[in-house]
Amino acid sequence: MSPARKLMARISNSLSINHGLSLWCPHSSSLNRTLHSPSLPSGRSFQRRRYVVASSAFANENREFVIVGGGNAAGYAARTFVEHEMADGRLCIVTKEAYAPYERPALTKGYLFHLDKKPARLPGFHTCVGSGGERQTPEWYKEKGIEMLYEDPVSNIDIEKQTLTTNSGKQLKYGSLIIATGCTASRFPEKIGGNLSGVHYIRDVADADSLISSLGKARKVVIVGGGYIGMEVAAAAVGWNLDTTIIFPEHHLLQRLFTPSLARRYEELYQENGVKFLKGVSIKNLEASSDGHVTGVKLDDGSTIDADTVVIGIGAKPAVSGFENVGLNNTVGGIQVDGQFRTSIPGIFAIGDVAAFPLKMYDRVARVEHVDHARRSAQHCVKALLSSQTHIYDYLPYFYSRVFEYEGSPRKIFWQFFGDNVGEAIEIGNFDPKIATFWIDSGKLKGVLLESGSPEEFQLLPKLARSQPIVDKAKLQQASSVEEAMEIARISLSD
Repeated sequence: MSPARKLMARISNSLSINHGLSLWCPHSSSLNRTLHSPSLPSGRSFQRRRYVVASSAFANENREFVIVGGGNAAGYAARTFVEHEMADGRLCIVTKEAYAPYERPALTKGYLFHLDKKPARLPGFHTCVGSGGERQTPEWYKEKGIEMLYEDPVSNIDIEKQTLTTNSGKQLKYGSLIIATGCTASRFPEKIGGNLSGVHYIRDVADADSLISSLGKARKVVIVGGGYIGMEVAAAAVGWNLDTTIIFPEHHLLQRLFTPSLARRYEELYQENGVKFLKGVSIKNLEASSDGHVTGVKLDDGSTIDADTVVIGIGAKPAVSGFENVGLNNTVGGIQVDGQFRTSIPGIFAIGDVAAFPLKMYDRVARVEHVDHARRSAQHCVKALLSSQTHIYDYLPYFYSRVFEYEGSPRKIFWQFFGDNVGEAIEIGNFDPKIATFWIDSGKLKGVLLESGSPEEFQLLPKLARSQPIVDKAKLQQASSVEEAMEIARISLSD
């Protein structure tokens, strides 16, 4: 088996939903309960360690609170520190990026719009605008007395000395440490062309800027991966009027969430917009010209798909490098935490994509790659750290996507999913424009996905998924419209 095929098979066989929007949840009962307190001695208390800092000027190396990572979770954690009046002169954020925290989902949505279609740009989508909050620009952090160390990632941690060392050699002593390093993109190996000019991965603004530069010169785009990145980048490429092909080893789009019937609806919409699909195929290598620029994607069957721009969207890996001694989860990946996001090391926490936490409502351990979890985990962790909050994080899995939303698009797509896609799937609607899928297991409504719903219908989804009401399956199957099906589900909440 070729290296590319092995890599794509590994990604396909994982529980990943691509583009940092993944729910890693093993269903093995052996993981239940025992991992909810990650190797923590019984009765161990977690005291917040305090250091004397030299006011907001940070004149010495001591920091009471340090956040490592500058993504969504860091931005929402910073806001929560400010709300508790514990940021000024006490909080430092260390990030490898050149920008203050921003709403990362924009990078494969509005950021990739054609330049004449009003693309999103910073400072427009700094956190916390994605949830209706204040736009936290670099000036906001200065005003709040928060120290920002840009483009200087942490290279080493000394747990005993409670000291971080950055790439520049700067040393930071911390009282409490929050690890919010997120994920890194899964890459094709260099030997099969993974680092060629014209080959792109998307995790940050620099990646997206590089892709936009290529799209402006491209003729033929090939996207590897049928998950969120594949769907969202392909929709953006349509707006650039480019020849676009999506290649993936699964049998249909977003196989970890969509049913075959639901996926077919979306695939047909993409095809109507000129997008081509190659499903159930494996890649041998990427081909290049003499100057090292990608020219095509060679498949295992020997055929080649011409391309001058290739986007790899085959999932992501938790960014745990340097933090292995904090305690990893070898099943779902990431850093193991409890329901307050405490690791096995007192005073060290992990939040967002990198945290493997107890998913309370389904009684299993999960690692969730999604902006909603990044926001909520950050807020929960900081509140637990700074206050007497003791309740366990109780997250309801939620995913969404928005595509074809640029000016001039004949149809905009927006769907939301809440819950767990287990059991029998019941599909209602004709995708013109609405369609809904309900997952029923042992008579209970476990999950629901809705396309093009009204605000009131979208607000109903989390109530249904969390309550898991008993639903009359036969009655639901006979519903003549999405509206009728949603009303049947709503009424079941009071039964």
